[in-house]
Amino acid sequence: MNYNHRLQKAFLQAPTLPLSEDSKYILISDCHRGNGSSSDNFLKNQHLYFAALQHYYAQGFTYIELGDGDELWENRSMQQIIDVHSNVFWLLSKFYQKKRLYLLYGNHDIIKKSPKKAEQFFESYSCPSERKDLPLFPGITFYSGLILKDSEQQKDIYLTHGHQTDFLNSNLWQLSRFLVRYVWGPAERMGFHDPTSAAKNNKKKRRAEEKLTNWAQSKGHILITGHTHRPMIGTADAPYCNTGSCVHPRCITCIEVEHRCMTLVKWTMNTRADQTLYVAREVLADPICISEYTKNPSAS
Repeated sequence: MNYNHRLQKAFLQAPTLPLSEDSKYILISDCHRGNGSSSDNFLKNQHLYFAALQHYYAQGFTYIELGDGDELWENRSMQQIIDVHSNVFWLLSKFYQKKRLYLLYGNHDIIKKSPKKAEQFFESYSCPSERKDLPLFPGITFYSGLILKDSEQQKDIYLTHGHQTDFLNSNLWQLSRFLVRYVWGPAERMGFHDPTSAAKNNKKKRRAEEKLTNWAQSKGHILITGHTHRPMIGTADAPYCNTGSCVHPRCITCIEVEHRCMTLVKWTMNTRADQTLYVAREVLADPICISEYTKNPSAS
């Protein structure tokens, strides 16, 4: 099975959500929430992420996570991740209660596709302040893909993680997990980078982005993924976008979908004139709207 078939398979029976002038979606990927140890790459940006989530919750956005939300290749225990980042999961549970939370799985958290694992991990969580277990995401389903259905029937937006371009990260994910957990993870702590990772290897990153762009062009869809950690907004000629990640050195990046337009933004620490720090939202690229894309009538 080549990458075209793997991507197509990701959208078989994918749920659809309405995309209209009133829709408000925030797309975030590759949080890689860890267990709070020195290898937890999410830890340095957790305050940025939480501040961004508070903003999007208050503004009525629906949160869609495009995979690799939790780092389950390096870590065995999902419970430890939830305990360490309990404030994040508390806020995500509020999105879920409002029916404004949709979670996809990526290669690093692919075990979430198992309904049994989803129930085991996410039915409830221990709330320290109330000293009891509270509902987290009871009955949740993790998806391989999701489609934002355009009300104007111009272009639909297809969402998935993007690891499907890589045979090692999709079909052989158990081998990849073993290598990350026991070979490249320890090596990274000594200063070496994983050469098999699309996020850390520029050659693999470009190859993955070319494949994802080709798929979007051939199918006539707008495609948004994560996986490579490189944020980008596509064009009418290259309808492929990437949310980036939450593990950049000094920021998190994401894509806002509002008024049928997509805006690439970052959240970072900034300084006021009086030298106080605050969390700032910055637009990285001009919004691109669905109307700017030319519909391909021959696309399947």
